[in-house]
Amino acid sequence: MELLIRQLVPTDKEKWLVLWHGYLEFYAQELSAEQTELSWDRLLNSQEGLNALVAVSGDELVGLAHFYWTPSTWTKHKDLYLEDLFVLPSHRKMGVADALIERLRAIASAAGAKKLHGQTHKDNLIARQLYGGLGTQSEFLVYEKEID
Repeated sequence: MELLIRQLVPTDKEKWLVLWHGYLEFYAQELSAEQTELSWDRLLNSQEGLNALVAVSGDELVGLAHFYWTPSTWTKHKDLYLEDLFVLPSHRKMGVADALIERLRAIASAAGAKKLHGQTHKDNLIARQLYGGLGTQSEFLVYEKEID
C-alpha cells in the first residue's frame, strides 16, 4: 500500500469528515455540527494552535492525527501533544498509525522538542498496544475537572 503523510488542506474536508465521524463513533461521542465546523476551522488555522496530518492511500484519506504544541516549565522547547489519532478500520494494522506517529516524531525533533505525548482511554486496548510499542507509559495519572 502506497501511503502519503501530509498536512490537512481545505479540499480534504469531506474526506476528513468521514474520519472525524468514525473517530467520534469509536469513542461513542457526539458533537454538534457547530463544534465540528469549529474544529475544522481551528485545524486549518495554525494561529489557533491545532494542526492536522492525514494519511492518504490513493485518493482516500485513511487516517488522521490532530496535534498541538505545549509549553513546559521543565524544558526550553515545547512538547508535541497528540490529541486525536484515528485510522479507518479497513486500514488498521497496516502501518498507518505508525507512519502518522513517526511523522509527528520527526516534526517534534525538528522543532527541538524532547517529548511527544498523548493519552488514550484505559479501555482502548488497540491504542494501548500501539503506544506501548512506541514509547513508555507515564507514571503520572490525569485528573479532570469539568468547568460549568
